[in-house]
Amino acid sequence: MKKLKEIVDIDLDININGISDDSRKVKEGYLFVATKGFNVDHYDYINDAISNGASFIICDREIDNYPHLVVDNINDYYFELCKKYYEVDPSEFYLIGITGTDGKTTTTSVINQIIDNSAYIGTNGILVKGKSYNTNNTTPCIAELYEALSIIKKNNIKTVVMEVSSEALLHDRLKSFKFDIIGFTNITEDHLNVHKTLDNYINCKMKLLSLLKDNGSCVINGDDKNLSRVECDNLYRIGVNDYNDYVIHDVNYKNMVDYYINDVNIKSPLMGLYNVYNVTMGYVISLIYGIDKDEIIRRISNIKTISGRREVLDFGQEYTIILDYAHTYNGILNILDSVSDYKDIIVVTGCAGGREKEKRKKIGKLILDKCNRAIFTMDDPRYESVDDIIDDMVSDTDKDYIRIIDRKEAIYKAFSIASKYSVVLILGKGRDNYMAIEDRKEEYNDYDVIKSYFT
Repeated sequence: MKKLKEIVDIDLDININGISDDSRKVKEGYLFVATKGFNVDHYDYINDAISNGASFIICDREIDNYPHLVVDNINDYYFELCKKYYEVDPSEFYLIGITGTDGKTTTTSVINQIIDNSAYIGTNGILVKGKSYNTNNTTPCIAELYEALSIIKKNNIKTVVMEVSSEALLHDRLKSFKFDIIGFTNITEDHLNVHKTLDNYINCKMKLLSLLKDNGSCVINGDDKNLSRVECDNLYRIGVNDYNDYVIHDVNYKNMVDYYINDVNIKSPLMGLYNVYNVTMGYVISLIYGIDKDEIIRRISNIKTISGRREVLDFGQEYTIILDYAHTYNGILNILDSVSDYKDIIVVTGCAGGREKEKRKKIGKLILDKCNRAIFTMDDPRYESVDDIIDDMVSDTDKDYIRIIDRKEAIYKAFSIASKYSVVLILGKGRDNYMAIEDRKEEYNDYDVIKSYFT
């Protein structure tokens, strides 16, 4: 809690218990900042914020009969308010930002495990010295992001590894950030419900380059044609092609992945070629950061499974269970290819509502072409009918599948038909702790459902 006059140049003795530009998150005693979003003007929600308990309003136009302050450039002003309220500035940290369609969580988690005394911000929340804090977005909203930095600062940590989403770049959530190192894992067609075209999506991702410090470094997947437009002074490319700076070769899969980066032998517990790319990016970024090569190699060999990312679950069952967040075409393709040696591949997944419908039939056809049995089910339907979403998924194929709307029942069904030769892939939600239904986030977790089957 702070006094209003501590963060705003106004002599009013009002207690401020929090700060937000989202009226839905406003609580008693909050300061509400009526910013202008990408497609919404939060000025229109001032009355909602007041109803929820806002004690003071910052806006760019006058309002009647309520304590407020009118300012110019309200979006820039919001960043300054957050700095003052949370007593933290992004410039205090060594910042590593990773963007891409797939692989952000794994790559940032690998880097976080390699670099001592670093903090993580991303899909899996905020991780600081063994403690975790939940977040609502891959890259949190502005006030939540500054709150995260304040927690990290209080723990005396100076290095932050962040997932950077296209949504955060589109909405300028990171406008006040300057990164020491950035990485691009890949760019494939996704989020076109927001960006409309692949070119718009790529251009949005490229905005991360403008947030790189003048002497900063950039690491990219050099095999990805959509990243060919990346240009900066300190640019490093990874990939299997010989023109890359760090060439991946001689990849072997045993109990661990054994492969080479140029002449350096890497052993990693994270299976799949896509994870070879993720780990390699983590290796190169850790080198740039300044960690000894041999120490990086040692730490990679001891990496822990990334929560909800190709997470192999053992409850004593005779078949294999893999829990994964994969929900894009490319992500699902990668994980299906990584289990192609199994005799029986069973997939449980769906597609999210309120997102681009065009990709549904491509994903449905991909799954039915590459697995033995598919169970299509609910996955964050929002305001759409789950049946309609599944109809879209199977519209380009006549292959057999199982339709079970209730996701728990679908998972239970997969286990009931599995044998010792089976791998059961539970895809789409990873360790998410909610199901988005209409405008609600109802409590739900795939891992808890899986565990409940065996207990």
